Amino acid sequence: MKTTSKMGKDPNKLDATLAKAEEGEILSKKEITFLLGMKDNEQIDRLFQAARHLRRKHFGNAVFLYGFIYASTYCRNDCRFCFFRRSNTQSRRYRKATPKIVAAARGLADAGVHLIDLTMGEDPSLFDTTGTGFDRLIDLVESIRKTTELPVMVSPGVMSPNILARLAEAGASWYACYQETHQRRLFDRLRPGQDYDLRLESKLNAHDLGLLIEEGLLCGAGETNLDIAESMAVMRRLDADQIRVMNFVPQPGTPMEKRAPADPQKEMLISAVMRLLFPNRLIPASLDVDGLAGLKQRLNAGANVVTSIVPPGEGLAGVAQHNLDIEEGRRTIASVMKVLEACELRSARIEEYLAWIRSRQEAMACTFQRRKSRVSGGCGR
Repeated sequence: MKTTSKMGKDPNKLDATLAKAEEGEILSKKEITFLLGMKDNEQIDRLFQAARHLRRKHFGNAVFLYGFIYASTYCRNDCRFCFFRRSNTQSRRYRKATPKIVAAARGLADAGVHLIDLTMGEDPSLFDTTGTGFDRLIDLVESIRKTTELPVMVSPGVMSPNILARLAEAGASWYACYQETHQRRLFDRLRPGQDYDLRLESKLNAHDLGLLIEEGLLCGAGETNLDIAESMAVMRRLDADQIRVMNFVPQPGTPMEKRAPADPQKEMLISAVMRLLFPNRLIPASLDVDGLAGLKQRLNAGANVVTSIVPPGEGLAGVAQHNLDIEEGRRTIASVMKVLEACELRSARIEEYLAWIRSRQEAMACTFQRRKSRVSGGCGR
């Protein structure tokens, strides 16, 4: 894999690109595709070092921990990559009752997570014709907030501004709604029957209502490096607060089950480039693709959040790997802490996480007011 001759062709290109990122300048699409296309191990190591340096600059050695509760595995969509797509008869379906979800959230809070990630598909029961489906979700968010006193992230799919506002009022802090790709033709293939613009607009609406937003990419599903560079540009325009990438994992019972898995290294490259482009934002290292065994390399690529911490014994599923490491207790705080220590990192104090959220909410409010008034300046950030 090592090809030092390639470095010799332009030994200053990587230096110049990394220096530009260190100075806070926006990298061009050409520079981004150069970084994503690197094959030389020494170059890649230097990219990872630069990503870790920027993480330390903005976050010290603190890492945030997210508890994950997949509340419902029912979905009205038929995404070609997803194990829980509507038509997959091999999926394990469940809807967890509110008391079970709240109890699991309380257990995660007691263990030391900083956020409860309340995940679900676009469950048809939410979108029922009576209009009361979202009442149950809003009550659930309110109960989790009262019980745990932790921030809550929700990802129930494309929401109307009215429902987003009610979720924010109930105490939700985050809205996650992944585009997976910002190449429209690929989006249409991955998410048949769904509206690209409506999905994007849902995130903009959430931001305007004061919710932090998470945007995500699926790596290895047919995108090019230029497509990824374009996604980075869209994420910047969205002003996303948390950005993530996850490698494609072939799922049984789906149209893409025979597709080869993504190059394991590619997810790390994208994550490190994300850190260069968004040095003060949150970038997750998920336990959902490679489990605990893959956590260290994701942290070494500049991630500063550990996601998909799932308690054993609750019958809860993951997403990309719905069973991996869960019942073995390898997706717990105790297991994660050992890896953090090996990387000379630490679990952040809850006050640090809440302070970061407040700073982002203040920046969002400033941006919103600037856009409304069409006046530049005056907000201090």
